[in-house]
Amino acid sequence: MPAPRAVPARGAGGPGGRFGSLRQRRTLSFYVFTGPWMLGFLTLTAFPLGYALWLSFTNSDGLSPNPRFVGLANYREVLTDQTTLDSLARTGLFTALTVPLTIAAGLVLAVMVNQPLRGRGIFRTLLYLPAVMPPVGAGLTFKLIFDRDSGSANGLLDLFGVNGVSWLTDPYARWVLIVLTMWAAGNIMIISLAGLQDIPKEILEAAKVDGASPWQSFTRVTLPLLSPVLFFQVVTGIIGALQSFAPLFISLDASPQGMASVPQDNFLFMIHVLTQYFANGRYGYASALLWVLFAIIMLLTALVFRLSKGVVFYSVEPQAAGKRPRTLGGK
Repeated sequence: MPAPRAVPARGAGGPGGRFGSLRQRRTLSFYVFTGPWMLGFLTLTAFPLGYALWLSFTNSDGLSPNPRFVGLANYREVLTDQTTLDSLARTGLFTALTVPLTIAAGLVLAVMVNQPLRGRGIFRTLLYLPAVMPPVGAGLTFKLIFDRDSGSANGLLDLFGVNGVSWLTDPYARWVLIVLTMWAAGNIMIISLAGLQDIPKEILEAAKVDGASPWQSFTRVTLPLLSPVLFFQVVTGIIGALQSFAPLFISLDASPQGMASVPQDNFLFMIHVLTQYFANGRYGYASALLWVLFAIIMLLTALVFRLSKGVVFYSVEPQAAGKRPRTLGGK
């Protein structure tokens, strides 16, 4: 009687096993599909961040091959430079004004286009179009609209006998910038509209049956259910506003040499960073400015998350969402 032949283990060799076990094939597939992203992250994100961190401890001017290590001198200058502190204060004021105004405008537009009106799809499209316009195009458009000599804004004022206003200079430039920011509220509108349409109609109908007025239904039912969406918009809005360099698009001269022509009220933190980089050639100090801004964004984001407790209501609590559901017979 011939001896029984040994059967090779699954994945150890033979057909279907040359790529290893099932676990090994899954691991290989993971790295194959995520490899391009990981390569892009390392080369386009991680390395630039590390290089900027190293520059922030040097006096690099972007040209010298061997910049000198200066330790924390750049960071000490950030805390004592009055121009930096003033630009940071203007950025904080700009953020405090534009974030709530833009979110409120987007929410109002979302409520309007959520009504059963004829042709509301056209209104949604028209209101969303400014959000997809490139920032440079939007800035140049506003520059033409608010030009002192040939702008349509002053042309409209002339019809009422009002002399032309220098919109792009202090003290009016700040309000032009705020209007430009709110003009692109279509993105906020779309997100808020998706949140409104996700609210079950049964809840609103139950509130109406209980005698709630439209305002009570909106403030006590709609807004609490929409709070996760609004919270997301607050976080992303703060991050975007702190990094805004839109004033550069509506300044008198958008070239690096013309950054000084940005109105004083619109000389935000990122404009100051660009000035240090390209006009003054202080790469080390500008890198320190960016890392300080990163720390401020992280602190503000953590603070917003901290303050959101008891204000943001989730249909499924975040702590419970990560738990595995119990099954019959399970523990």
